[in-house]
Amino acid sequence: MATKFKNSYKFAVKSSLAITLISFIATFPMGIFYFKIPVWILLSNLIFLYTISFFILQYRVEHFIYRRIKKIYDNVSLLEHADLRSKAVTTDMQTLTEEIQKFAKNKKIEIESLQVREEYRREFLGNISHELKTPLFTIQSYLETLQDGAIDDLKVRDRYIERAAQSVDRLIYIVNDLDMITKLESGDLHLNIVTFDIVETIRHAFDFLDYKAKKRNISLIFDLNYNKPIYVVGDKERIGQVITNLIDNSIKYGKEKGTTEVSIEDLVNNKLIIRVTDNGLGIQKENVSRLFERFYRIDKSGARTVGGSGLGLSIVKHIVEAHEEHIYVESSFGYGSEFSFTLEKALVEPLDN
Repeated sequence: MATKFKNSYKFAVKSSLAITLISFIATFPMGIFYFKIPVWILLSNLIFLYTISFFILQYRVEHFIYRRIKKIYDNVSLLEHADLRSKAVTTDMQTLTEEIQKFAKNKKIEIESLQVREEYRREFLGNISHELKTPLFTIQSYLETLQDGAIDDLKVRDRYIERAAQSVDRLIYIVNDLDMITKLESGDLHLNIVTFDIVETIRHAFDFLDYKAKKRNISLIFDLNYNKPIYVVGDKERIGQVITNLIDNSIKYGKEKGTTEVSIEDLVNNKLIIRVTDNGLGIQKENVSRLFERFYRIDKSGARTVGGSGLGLSIVKHIVEAHEEHIYVESSFGYGSEFSFTLEKALVEPLDN
């Protein structure tokens, strides 16, 4: 099998050939006709010259490139020292250029990723500052009003103390949600995996949010009559939190006299998918990819009037992913939204049922 000629030797081969050809033109006629040197001696000298030229050029150019390119790499930290070995740097400039371009592209991607993270960090700090500042300033204003003499008016005092207490509850709510996300991300929040009835969990969420739904004339419904339990595997409390948050969001942002429908469907490989669908205003396409970010709000002006910490969907995503499952969102602006997540179906029923 023929061995492929290395590209790294092409420069030395061509340069040596050029030197030998020039020497042949300059010395061969004079050596033959003037100095009467035998042809075989001249040819031997040319072969020797070609061989010496090849090795000297190959060695010198390789080391020349290696020393200078390595210095460039070291200066810009483009490569780790382990990635640059003497034997890997040759006179094949095309390969060398491709390698430099590849590492430069990787660094560019890394820089762009860092820039995105920095932008997210700035936005996150701004959002959390606003979320904490609003209830704090509310509490401060009520307390200052009471200190200025309103405390003597019993009706004003009771009303302001109640509102200040509500702002304190909001602060606690935000801090607890942040603490949960931190624990989920760091793995400190351990899941209590059990087998439970997902239908019962959804009904509990319906009961818990019934009053809030009725205030907006929104109907909470199942897509079918689930007369029998459907058992799944997961953390019952956390999955209940996921369902409650999704239904709560649907009520907050759905249209009045609308519906929030929950369905349970079989998937492949012993998986279920739980869907929460509403016929509200829907979500614009440019906002869908950012829905699960902390404190991200679609309506910057009036979203805070609906309450909440702004962390609900972020917590939902972390809980679902902590179960090694997936969450999805589909929305058609003006027609409604559907949030869905997968869950493992129990192969056997729990012993206590």
